[in-house]
Amino acid sequence: MEKLNFVKKRFLLIMLIIISTTAFSQTTDVEAVKSVLKKYNEATQKMDLSNTKQLFATNSQIFESGGSEGSYEHYFDHHLAPEFKEFKSFTITDYKVETVVESTLAYAIETYNYTIVIAKDNKEFKRKCVVTSVLKKENDEWKIVISHNSSRK
Repeated sequence: MEKLNFVKKRFLLIMLIIISTTAFSQTTDVEAVKSVLKKYNEATQKMDLSNTKQLFATNSQIFESGGSEGSYEHYFDHHLAPEFKEFKSFTITDYKVETVVESTLAYAIETYNYTIVIAKDNKEFKRKCVVTSVLKKENDEWKIVISHNSSRK
């Protein structure tokens, strides 16, 4: 009888370790996903996109306000970089993010307001934005695979 209690206690201890390790790993992954998104948002606000390509998978797909922009590299070269040359500032406020991690895939929903000031005439554009992203963990690094954003006045 005492041996049976020992086996039960050992089994419960092992299960507790497995459950807490899994929960810790998932919390760590959620924070890592949020960190990738934060790095991207910080880079856009600094208007320095030089290190953003490393945040995206090579086969990434970017969608913006109803259009397909192709890979992040294409989006960067043909959309972001030329556009950012025209900006005086880009600021994000009221940022919120929800993140779900399932094994090596994660999705995130970001909402925020942004303000763009155009350099040549100080014209200001204010928008509400929502971004839905899918990230994949490869070699212990989270990379954005799909990003879809839309905005409105």
